[in-house]
Amino acid sequence: MLWNTVLLALREIRRNVMRSFLTILGIVIGVGAVITMVTIGGGATLQVQQQISSMGSNLLMVSPGKRLGPGQSSGNVAFKEADAEAIIREISSIAAVAPVSSQSIQAIFGNQNWTTQVTGSDNQYFHVTNRTVGTGRQFSESELRAGAAVCIIGDTVRKKLFGGQDVLGEKIRLQKLSCEVIGLLEGKGQSSMGMDQDDVVVVPLRTLQRRITGNQDVGLIQVSVQQGASTDKAQQDIAKLMRERRHLAPSDDDNFHVMDMKEISKMLTGTTELLTALLSAVAAVSLLVGGIGIMNIMLVSVTERTREIGVRLAIGAMEREVLMQFLVEAVVLSSLGGLIGIVLALVSSVWLAGVLRVPFVFNGPIVFVSFLFSAAVGMIFGYFPALKAARLDPIEALRHE
Repeated sequence: MLWNTVLLALREIRRNVMRSFLTILGIVIGVGAVITMVTIGGGATLQVQQQISSMGSNLLMVSPGKRLGPGQSSGNVAFKEADAEAIIREISSIAAVAPVSSQSIQAIFGNQNWTTQVTGSDNQYFHVTNRTVGTGRQFSESELRAGAAVCIIGDTVRKKLFGGQDVLGEKIRLQKLSCEVIGLLEGKGQSSMGMDQDDVVVVPLRTLQRRITGNQDVGLIQVSVQQGASTDKAQQDIAKLMRERRHLAPSDDDNFHVMDMKEISKMLTGTTELLTALLSAVAAVSLLVGGIGIMNIMLVSVTERTREIGVRLAIGAMEREVLMQFLVEAVVLSSLGGLIGIVLALVSSVWLAGVLRVPFVFNGPIVFVSFLFSAAVGMIFGYFPALKAARLDPIEALRHE
């Protein structure tokens, strides 16, 4: 019985192909838009999480100044190298600590120049930030102690200054400092905050302090917490230690802040998920529009087929059978629209993921829910026209021209 009803519905759809297509267009657009938005949003969320993870393993950032808001701080009192040494010495859950001082400087090689970020640190910097020297070597202990004129450059700096030529052994000028390139960092690309992570020159911390900045200040301490250890506990221990070293009274506010990179990851992930939900909600309105379109066309179909309905009722068809016929026709229409929307959504998602350079993440549950929702739209909006057809008076229907 049900199969025959489905076949009748498909026959009616084939009879008016163009009208059927226009009827389900709203469903196609709605389902396609929802799946595309959720898929691209999921890829963007995954990319943010991967980029945050690539910045460092269990990374804590200890910065001078009282935190006021995003990107704002006050009362900056710089750290010293001894503060970083105290953290690794006093706190057992710490895997590595890198004191960091940075300054934007114009790098020059031959007739090429490029303004880049010069970072002074030690070899722990590469461990904490998950960076690898792809070509060349890290700093030697003697170079770190003496503040030697050596540097390791990122791939962006290499391209801007050297083009395709070999960089090892060449010398670049940073202000008045001429330093030898001893290594090339492996590329990491752009961060989730839009920063080019390869636009960097790394020099020994003492080299930067003595020959560029002219002071002993450390602008940032990057801390890597051991795997399995609590970053919250480490955060509290670092804060307590820094208060002691900065001689802050119990009533004094912190003149530094310790930030967990997981907090940034949660914030950015929450933002992308919220935007995805909002865009998906807007796209879902198309499903409502599509449902209204199905109701409109089904009402027209009932009017056109009044005589047919009267004949069926006159020869013994029951009301529920007529109701089922038109209801199934509406559900088949909307389900067909859902299937077409799913295919278009997956194709467009793969294409957009490539254009936007985000991972393609197939979301099976949202595809399944979207299909069920499209079928439910057909059932809900097709019920009233089907009920109208089932309640036609056979005599009046047979008189209909």
